[in-house]
Amino acid sequence: MAKSLTVRKGDKVRVIAGKDKGKEGKVLRSIPERERIVVENVAMMKKATRPSQRNQQGGIIEMEGTIHVSNVMLMCPSCGEPTRAARRRVDGARIRVCKKCGKDIDK
Repeated sequence: MAKSLTVRKGDKVRVIAGKDKGKEGKVLRSIPERERIVVENVAMMKKATRPSQRNQQGGIIEMEGTIHVSNVMLMCPSCGEPTRAARRRVDGARIRVCKKCGKDIDK
């Protein structure tokens, strides 16, 4: 069973642990089954590719790897600080709320 993550695709996050500690970026992809996310320009890795229709040249390309969701903190769009997210129900929908400023993260 997949867990629900407090971080979603499109959120801005700050890396708080690992070799890329301190970097900020947007979440490109979320993998809830494995509790991992892909953040732009974080955990960069090189991958050897064969020539294909999309990449005619082939060769070594650099792409983002996954990092565990516990190694990032959600950035609040209102106060701009890294924060934990609380959940609150509004009209039957769960929305995320900043623990620092109390404003809604989800619009």
